[in-house]
Amino acid sequence: MKIDELQSVARKIRARTISNSHLTQTPHLGSCLSCVDILVAVYFHGLRIDPRNPTDPDRDRFILSKGHGAAALFQVLALRGFYPESMLDSYGQDGSVFAEHPPAPSHLPGIEAATGSLGHGLPMGLGMALAARIRKKNYQVVALLSDGECNEGSVWEAAMMAAAQRVDNLLVIVDFNKWQATGRSEDILGANSLPDKWRAFGWETHEMDGNDIGQCIEALSRIPSRSGKPVAVIGHTVKGKGVSFMEDDNNWHYRIPTAEEVDAACKELGVVA
Repeated sequence: MKIDELQSVARKIRARTISNSHLTQTPHLGSCLSCVDILVAVYFHGLRIDPRNPTDPDRDRFILSKGHGAAALFQVLALRGFYPESMLDSYGQDGSVFAEHPPAPSHLPGIEAATGSLGHGLPMGLGMALAARIRKKNYQVVALLSDGECNEGSVWEAAMMAAAQRVDNLLVIVDFNKWQATGRSEDILGANSLPDKWRAFGWETHEMDGNDIGQCIEALSRIPSRSGKPVAVIGHTVKGKGVSFMEDDNNWHYRIPTAEEVDAACKELGVVA
């Protein structure tokens, strides 16, 4: 798909995610919107995957470590063909596989790991990447983390091991939207030095505009790493990206849009949800 086509997909996913938040009264909307462009680049351009054969042992793996972005991921997987879009009508209902975080892989095709307890996605991704080496497979592993998630010690334990083992089929993308649940990431734990931190842990490290699909596609081309190191890409994003009255407003971490706000957002996106 061309960049303008991918941008159209991203607008559609944003509109559907916003509408879904209202219909199901579920939060984390700002965190979903900040990572949509990354998800579109990953699933519509970057990964070697086949929705008709989601357990192919040679497939690339993607882990949404920031599990609170699941509502956007579910929309992406439906549009990519992993399951009918109509299945999303059950989102948030009792007994549905579509909860506020990704379920176990056995529950839903396209999901590689149940996440939500922050800090676990990278360790699991590292295990998958090492398994590829042991089994002599050439698949790549991508883990999407949040900047607030980088407060977790388990992230840095995995980062040290990945660098020590020179796991060059592993890519971390950090959705650096500058916010955590209760405040600015920099105010809580000095997040502005994230690129230096990843470099210090032995990773090939880059920065990008994480809301630019072209730059996201270019980031995915960095694995396997030519340097023999795991790769970290710090994606500078905007929380609530795509809707002017939601952008960079941390109230949308927990706020639910009204019907009127859904209509205004979809009109701004140019999409009927």
